[in-house]
Amino acid sequence: MEFTELLLESLGTLTLNKLRTGLAMLGIVIGIGSVIALISLGQSSQRMIESQIQSLGSNLLTVSPGAQNSGAVRGAAGSATSLTNADAEAIKNSTSITTIRNVSPEVTTRQQVIAGRNNTNTQVVGVTPAYAEVHKISVDTGAFISEQDVSSSKKVVVIGPQVATDLFGEGVNPVGQTLRIKNGTFTIIGVTASKGGSGFFNQDDIIFAPLPVVQKQIMGVTSLGSIALEANSAEVMTQAQDEVGYFLLERHKISDPTAADFSIFSQNDILSTATQATGTFTALLGGIAAISLLVGGIGIMNIMLVTVTERTREIGLRKALGAKKKTVITQFLIEAIVLTFIGGLIGVGIGIGASLLLSSILSLPFALSLPSIGLAIGVSGATGVIFGWYPAQKAASLQPIEALRYE
Repeated sequence: MEFTELLLESLGTLTLNKLRTGLAMLGIVIGIGSVIALISLGQSSQRMIESQIQSLGSNLLTVSPGAQNSGAVRGAAGSATSLTNADAEAIKNSTSITTIRNVSPEVTTRQQVIAGRNNTNTQVVGVTPAYAEVHKISVDTGAFISEQDVSSSKKVVVIGPQVATDLFGEGVNPVGQTLRIKNGTFTIIGVTASKGGSGFFNQDDIIFAPLPVVQKQIMGVTSLGSIALEANSAEVMTQAQDEVGYFLLERHKISDPTAADFSIFSQNDILSTATQATGTFTALLGGIAAISLLVGGIGIMNIMLVTVTERTREIGLRKALGAKKKTVITQFLIEAIVLTFIGGLIGVGIGIGASLLLSSILSLPFALSLPSIGLAIGVSGATGVIFGWYPAQKAASLQPIEALRYE
């Protein structure tokens, strides 16, 4: 029999019992759909995290107190209060550091913020005007923190749009109104443009205030939480890390780089760590979903074994009339492959639909991996071959006389 004839006959056989065929395909449909949807979800999460990290600022270096491996500077245990305003000023004015464009000393704390009857718990960041340049912050309404605000320690704040909504409601311009942080009353001078995000990456749920005010009046500290640095270009990031690292080692009178009391991270370091974590998460999701493919394959094999039992007399008649073992194997394999392939195509459609739905519900960027779709279809075909082989071999191995006698 020619392949086309075998294919048509297999399709005809599968359509004789549509309910059984549909149930047999169900496991494959769920398996393929789950794999595509969950891999898409993982990639969407990865894209969102990458976008949020990159939006924090271009060519960004972050100097943090305490020590950790960082480029040419490797540190051991260090103090969590090892960075000061003087360090930031020294980096800014240093003639030996030629690769840094902007220097932004910062401190960060979480505080309960009150406005009238409303309150919210949010991130409060002590900043200088350089923060807006380094982190690419733009103001939608009002103005950002100025040098005069910093030098005179004015009790003013710039708030994110999420904070504005939480405290004052939708569509209300809060500029000129006041809010309370701890025991201090602050005047709102601006609202930043929305940058989006969620959880710890929500850059709309944040309040900016002059650095000295946050240090002394809110936190009661003199040290810095970090120093953000904007390099001149992406090409000099490594050089900038080295220049700043060795400059601070000399300034802190530390001769051994392994004893550094600070650490320096680049955006690429953070991005690489986040990408690795989300990649592992995506692989885990795909692995869990793939289990349902195995279950679906076993379901296909069970259905094919039932089919062999029901068609024992037909198989015996075919072999008695001269059908070769190869022909019988091919026919049953085609039936199994058609089941899994059609189920795979349906699963792809369901997976793409589920991906779109999840992206919309979770406010994630839609991501679809074409290789994963191709792999899913290939796996569905392979599943048909693997789990259809045993029933096909069993059918082909039947003796014609015994098969014809089967009741």
